[in-house]
Amino acid sequence: MRLSTFHATGALVARDRKSGPGGGHAGFRQQVPHFAHLRRRCNGHHATSRTGTRQAMKRSASAAERRQRAGMPLDAMQAKAAPWVMLHPEYDGDLADEAAALAAVYTVEEGRTNPFLHLSMHLSLVEQVDIDQPRGIRQAFEALRDRLGSEHEAHHHMMDCLGEMIWASQRSGQAPDGQAYLDCVWRRSRG
Repeated sequence: MRLSTFHATGALVARDRKSGPGGGHAGFRQQVPHFAHLRRRCNGHHATSRTGTRQAMKRSASAAERRQRAGMPLDAMQAKAAPWVMLHPEYDGDLADEAAALAAVYTVEEGRTNPFLHLSMHLSLVEQVDIDQPRGIRQAFEALRDRLGSEHEAHHHMMDCLGEMIWASQRSGQAPDGQAYLDCVWRRSRG
């Protein structure tokens, strides 16, 4: 079964192991552009120190949605998140109630998409392209975006490539292969 968005991290990684590369998405942290905390996450360790970051992302995304719709000024983080929030109206219900968002836990078993993780991935991909990390991702992204005619659709393809990289990393027990990720984006840019 192909999943169209990112879900809760640990449970989805197990699902990807069953379905294989390209069969779904794996969960990621906002640090993915640098692959810094990926290994620890992939080994199933859920670092509790990241809870504050998750809560901050939930607050920021909820505030961005509310403030954008009300025509109010946005802070820097909200301004980065708002365009992606607006491209995902299916998340309006999740974003509208900040208290419910903070309490929400998203699992594959519930069949619920984690909108905050998905939006974080969009922001991470923007950062990857901005800083060209891994080196060459900006050019690969631009080629993919140009072929698809959509930055948003290009991001979703890049998320698939990240999922394949993580799946391969978990399966092999090796560190994530940034070059394999980059090669995947290039292949998709060529159709």
